[in-house]
Amino acid sequence: MERPTIWTIGYEQTTMGDFLAALTAAGVEVVADVRALPLSRRPGFSKSTLAASLADAGIGYAHFRALGTPSEGRAAARRHDHATLERIYAGQLELPEAMVAMAALADLAREKRTCLLCFERAADGCHRTLLREVALPGFEAVDLVP
Repeated sequence: MERPTIWTIGYEQTTMGDFLAALTAAGVEVVADVRALPLSRRPGFSKSTLAASLADAGIGYAHFRALGTPSEGRAAARRHDHATLERIYAGQLELPEAMVAMAALADLAREKRTCLLCFERAADGCHRTLLREVALPGFEAVDLVP
């Protein structure tokens, strides 16, 4: 039996064009935004504008706020303190709203070609990898780098 696949992508150091090209080339059907705060100083990557650009490319958008990193976890990530990020994020994923969101994400990923979105370019330094390991353990991971 073939394992389901989950894609991940970060938009750090990329353009909207390259970002959309990577998603399209992978056949992604929906982007699962796993940022607590879906805002960005990078043009085009805040929630409303991003959702509109994705829709224009024929890609759906879903925001999973409860699966985002709390502010202290984001601070740890900026310091490259992965151990602290892991500890803080593990606590986030134990919250009831996060458990509900993880179940919804897993259902979505089984139905559609889904890509987890966050800021960090490298998936191994981002909470999206921690999330994938907990919420989607049976999935094969493909990390896109636009």
